[in-house]
Amino acid sequence: MAGETEKERLERNYADELRELRVAQTGVQILFAFLLSLPFTAAFSRTTPFQRDVYLVSLLSAAAATALIIAPVAFHSALFRQGRKSELVKDAHWVSIAGLGFLLIAMISAVLLITDFLLPRSIALLLSGITAVIFLLFWVGLPFARRDWGAGGGRF
Repeated sequence: MAGETEKERLERNYADELRELRVAQTGVQILFAFLLSLPFTAAFSRTTPFQRDVYLVSLLSAAAATALIIAPVAFHSALFRQGRKSELVKDAHWVSIAGLGFLLIAMISAVLLITDFLLPRSIALLLSGITAVIFLLFWVGLPFARRDWGAGGGRF
């Protein structure tokens, strides 16, 4: 923004990053809680070895996503008042991208787990693939295709 100092810009960038992560954090925590409780349900005993493998991928990916999405808060606590906001913003950005990557894996594998439990495997794989394409389109494709949104004065 015009007229802001470097320190103000870094503060704004960090606050923006945390606001964005709050949305992802809620979703990943709900998914993680669901996955943690799943083995304790009666239906889980009917899962196949493939489904248990997919479950483990989803569970561990959700755990990694949770750790990475919450990491900027731990970074802030460790670096508080050390004048290292630039590092904090850069690191928060990279761990949030990694966290979203693991969240993507967790979401797709959770969809695969549930659809494979309910439907024939071929349909489950197809639906999971379509889900992956939708996530990648909106999380990666569209943002990278439109990185110049502000350059030409155009509107979304």
